[in-house]
Amino acid sequence: MTAHTPLTREEIAGVEFDWFATDPHGHVAQCLAAGDDTVPAAALTSEELLEATHVWLDTRPETEETNVPAGGFDEHLCAPQRRGAFVYDHVPGETGVYRLVAAPRTPLTLDALPAHLQAYLGTLRLPVAFGAARLFIGPDGHARALTD
Repeated sequence: MTAHTPLTREEIAGVEFDWFATDPHGHVAQCLAAGDDTVPAAALTSEELLEATHVWLDTRPETEETNVPAGGFDEHLCAPQRRGAFVYDHVPGETGVYRLVAAPRTPLTLDALPAHLQAYLGTLRLPVAFGAARLFIGPDGHARALTD
């Protein structure tokens, strides 16, 4: 049995912290918290599984070109999208609010991951479909699309 080191909100406050989630369709997203510590509690349960998810995604081959709806400024954040994951970045000054940075044309689905990572990301299923321009994601895992 692998030990799991939980993370604390104090550890992630004010620093770049990337975490992962899935949506009701099984699509995968990498979320860049950018110092906002209101990420879902499930994202903090295992530093080891979080790191394993990063390594798994980061070592996949790129399968598509960059798709950045907001323009070139965000292109440096798009490696996960080129590997099939949605990319959301925290909006500064808006607690729990993320904006879509990049959307894959062919989304990666949870069933493509190894079983232990499927189980981990299964605890991070948000009740909102990825692809919305802005999302609110709360510390309890509640999420909804925002309209401006």
